[in-house]
Amino acid sequence: MADINREDKNKESTSQLCSFVRDSYLDRTSRPIYALGYLACFIILYEIGTLLINPTTLSEALTRPQIRVVAFVWVQNLLEYLGFSARLTWLTTPLFVVVILLGLQITSRTRWAVRVKDFLPMTAECIALAVPLVVLSLMLNRPAMAPQTQEDYTNVVSSEVVMCESTYAPAGQLSTEGAELSGGESIGMPRLVVDIVTGIGAGIYEELVFRLILICLLMLLLEDLSGMSRPKSVIGAVVISAALFSAHHHVFFVNGRFGAGEVFSLGRFMFRTLAGVYFAVLFAVRGFGVTAGTHAFYNIIAAVLNACLTRGVG
Repeated sequence: MADINREDKNKESTSQLCSFVRDSYLDRTSRPIYALGYLACFIILYEIGTLLINPTTLSEALTRPQIRVVAFVWVQNLLEYLGFSARLTWLTTPLFVVVILLGLQITSRTRWAVRVKDFLPMTAECIALAVPLVVLSLMLNRPAMAPQTQEDYTNVVSSEVVMCESTYAPAGQLSTEGAELSGGESIGMPRLVVDIVTGIGAGIYEELVFRLILICLLMLLLEDLSGMSRPKSVIGAVVISAALFSAHHHVFFVNGRFGAGEVFSLGRFMFRTLAGVYFAVLFAVRGFGVTAGTHAFYNIIAAVLNACLTRGVG
């Protein structure tokens, strides 16, 4: 009987490091199906927001420059490499997240039921978990001298986007500077709206790439292929993924070429590396949904604070 109970318990287990009371709030909201349900609104907002920022038809969007999150473009590049057509790639990139989370839900063998009323406390939890990052950012990214212009308050979200041609059209010049400076002017949308939309996308797709995918691949390489002990593999995977997460804000590779991101500074590089470690721990304890939500809400808060600061400076 004990073996049967243990087996049933294992069937309800998840990949998180912490085991919570069965069917409690913490247990339910760490499941992949909750991540899918909760992040569905974020994915829709990002897609609608991107279309509003770039007010073109779908066919025009395939051949005109788009403001996109770097990690989103990476997924597009992957789908294109696998043989998806231009239109299908553009449409199915958000479904890439859905498919992965559904696969994780199936393999986790946890319950599929979702309580929509849990989404409100999840939102409060994500906002609360974003606050320490906001404080850390203000500490490490504070200008050494009193700011004189709006440019002294560089948006921490801006380097997560690229102004790029479609992956199927001739590649244009990739530059986050272009996206940052033209985002609120050339497309007729307020800078704050652009930052919020791209911040939401970054929260989803950067967590997908750097936590959900990259950490798993690094664990496979370090532990299974290299024979490293599990504790060392975990530490190595977290540190490497966090460093790469930080580095991609300064130099990135999309559409077959390198692009220059935010000008390197030790303070911002260290902050994003620490943020990557923070998100990795959060991912291991609370799952993908809360981690991506926390990342998105941090970006939103940072965008609002930057808007307030630049308004005061200007």
